[in-house]
Amino acid sequence: MPALGIPEAELTPKVRAATQALLQEMDGLRSELERSRAHVARLEKLADEDALVPVANRRAFVRELSRMVSFARRYGTRLSVLYFDIDNMKHVNDTFGHAAGDAAIAHVASILIDSVRGSDIVGRLGGDEFGVILANATKKTAHAKAEQLVRTVAARPVGAGGRSFAVRVTYGAHSLEAGDDAPAMIEKADRAMYTRKGRDQAPLS
Repeated sequence: MPALGIPEAELTPKVRAATQALLQEMDGLRSELERSRAHVARLEKLADEDALVPVANRRAFVRELSRMVSFARRYGTRLSVLYFDIDNMKHVNDTFGHAAGDAAIAHVASILIDSVRGSDIVGRLGGDEFGVILANATKKTAHAKAEQLVRTVAARPVGAGGRSFAVRVTYGAHSLEAGDDAPAMIEKADRAMYTRKGRDQAPLS
C-alpha cells in the first residue's frame, strides 16, 4: 500500500525517507499509547482490589453496589447484599498466629469467589468481614445462598503453617427496599449479621 496514500512513483528519496521516519514514529507513539493504557488499567485494578485477597475493596464494592442499586430501580429487578464475618478471629490469631488469621481470610475469600455467579461481586469490607452483591436475587434466594456459603466454609478446614483448623462465618442479608442506597443496604446487612451472631455463635472448641 502506498505510504500515506502517496503513489510510490511520486516519492523522491528524501520524501520517502521522511515518510518512513514519520510512519516509524507513529508506530512508536501507538505502542507507547498501548503501554500507557495497560499501565492505567493495572493502576485502576490495584486501586479497586483489596491488598490481601483478590476481591473488591470497600470503596470499589460500594461503588459497584451503587451502580447496581440504580440499575435495579430503573428496571425493577431484585438486588440483595450478604454480609459475612469470620467468627472468633481473635481466637484464631491468638492460637495459631496472625499468619494463620490471614490464611483464614484468604480461605473464606476463595470460597466466596468460587461459589458465586459471574454477575455477583465479592468484596472485603473490613478486617475479617466480606460482602457479596447478589444481582437479581430475592430475599429468599439471598438467605439460601448465604446458608450454603456458611456450610461450605465450615466444611473446609484452613491449612496454615502445617496445621489445619476450622473456621465459621456468620452472615446477615438485606434485599433492596424503598429508600435504600448502597451504604444503607450494607449497614442493614451488617446489623442483621450482628443480630444473628449474638443469637447463634458458639465458642470454637
